[in-house]
Amino acid sequence: MADKLQLARQFIEAIPHARALGLELTHISNGEAEITMPYNEALIGDPRTGVIHGGAVSTMLDTSCGAAVMSHPTQPSSTATIDLRIDYMRAATPGQTITTRATCYHITRNVAFVRATATDEDRDNPVATASGAFTVEGK
Repeated sequence: MADKLQLARQFIEAIPHARALGLELTHISNGEAEITMPYNEALIGDPRTGVIHGGAVSTMLDTSCGAAVMSHPTQPSSTATIDLRIDYMRAATPGQTITTRATCYHITRNVAFVRATATDEDRDNPVATASGAFTVEGK
């Protein structure tokens, strides 16, 4: 399992857009993953408000979901997004780090099901939530 976790960490850190966004994998274990993204003015979607673009948030959610699948105890070796629904609840607070937490809650022979939440410093008031289905390969 340790090798799979290290591979998942290396994979995420090697994704060019993940590097460009400054994504950092802060936790990965047994079907769970957490990724943080520090506030970056280059990622602002609305210059009037300073709010981070929703595309950066969706990338974080997708990446954390994939990491959760890759760290699942059944140890799939790779995954790809089949379907991802994202519900945006509010704008992230300018100047704050965004954190996504994902859990792979069910896995079949071919499909993994994942839920994720994105928050800023207000952990009780989500920025966005996601639910999705991901491929299971090499199980």
